[in-house]
Amino acid sequence: MQEARVIPLQRADRHRRFTAPTKEIEGPPVEPVPLRPERPAPEVSGVRRGIADAIGFAHRRLAGDYRVDEFGFDPELTDRLLLPPLRLLYRNWFRVEVSGVENLPLDGGALVVCNHSGTLPIDALMTGLAVHDNHPRGRYLRMLGADLVFQVPLLGALARKSGQTLACNPDAEQLLRSGELVGVWPEGFKGVGKPFADRYKLQRFGRGGFVSAALRTGVPIIPCSIVGAEEIYPKIGDLKTVARLLGLPYFPITPFFPLLGPLGAIPLPSKWHIRFGEPIATDDHAVGAADDPMLVFTLADQVRETIQQTLYRMLSQRGGTFFG
Repeated sequence: MQEARVIPLQRADRHRRFTAPTKEIEGPPVEPVPLRPERPAPEVSGVRRGIADAIGFAHRRLAGDYRVDEFGFDPELTDRLLLPPLRLLYRNWFRVEVSGVENLPLDGGALVVCNHSGTLPIDALMTGLAVHDNHPRGRYLRMLGADLVFQVPLLGALARKSGQTLACNPDAEQLLRSGELVGVWPEGFKGVGKPFADRYKLQRFGRGGFVSAALRTGVPIIPCSIVGAEEIYPKIGDLKTVARLLGLPYFPITPFFPLLGPLGAIPLPSKWHIRFGEPIATDDHAVGAADDPMLVFTLADQVRETIQQTLYRMLSQRGGTFFG
């Protein structure tokens, strides 16, 4: 019997016998999956943001962390508390349309001179809001008010906080020299309290003190014409005895007040148009021109006539009292 021979396997043969061939998998590479996928941060709702802003505002007020200027103007309080309710009237009730904003300077002082009407001086508040909300830099109109405004305790404090000051030349000149936009209503109570039959007929512009303030500071005068304010409280009478007892310049009678009581104090929703006219330069006059009464009278009459003619033109283009 022949003996069997054992033939040793080579190393490569052993590898071929016991190792399975690999096959490449075709297709796009598989990206590794993170063990803990990142979750998007929850968005802060508008309500939460508003609450946080209100808390921050209250904290700053209590801590005294806010600024006012030498006249008592508080920009943060004005933006947060005073302007929002006025903006509802401005946009939704009176639906104010504004033109001529390009005539307001981007910076530097200017004197905005407006006609006055409406029984209550709501036109001044709407004009200030028109400047702030339409000016490309959101400038404030520093309004000059009558003594009566600052004699009423709460009203006077709010007026100071919103940037108003007494209608006198020293205050006006100081604001103008510091580069502020200053608003003045030279008709005063004669304009705001005139009868409805005299609507859109400008009253006398006082003694022209606003012109001398502009001449001394060299700032332009910007005529401003307001249509719509005359119809919010049509004044058809005046209780003079009641006015004297209350220390008021007049106590108005309208078709709804005092007949309907507090409801009669709601202004009628007339359609408003505010037009800022072309500036009238004052820096081309000689030094001491503010002391020339004839020049002051001439410039005051020019501003008054410009506003009056603009009012007539706007009224002729008006579609209607409440929808025009």
